[in-house]
Formats: sequence, structure tokens, C-alpha cells
Amino acid sequence: MNAEPDKTSPGDFPTPDRLLHSGSEGEFTAEDLVLASGRDVSPKTLAWAERRMAEKGRASMDELLP
Repeated sequence: MNAEPDKTSPGDFPTPDRLLHSGSEGEFTAEDLVLASGRDVSPKTLAWAERRMAEKGRASMDELLP
């Protein structure tokens, strides 16, 4: 057993901001929107997501993410 801490352990460093933020600043798909809503991906939910994206644009994802 090694007394030295593992320097590659993820607990040793804070998570970089680029990994924490997942808003709609980038491109997203209907499937991404369905998954962000907590629904299962199906033809019906993909159609819902496509309608929502057409109506609200980026706001459709912003409303779902913290």
C-alpha cells in the first residue's frame, strides 16, 4: 500500500468550468432536447422536441437545464 495520495484522482482538483456548464450555448439536436427533458427517445418525443425547437429556438433547451 502506497502512503502517497494518487495525484490523478479526480477528487484532487476542482472540475473545470468547461465541463460543468451544459447550457444551449452550443448546437443541440431534438434527441438532446428529449433527453434533457427526462423523456425516452421515441418518434413521438422527437416530434415534440422538433416542434419545441422550431417554436422557441435555443430557449427550448435553456428552460430545461439548470
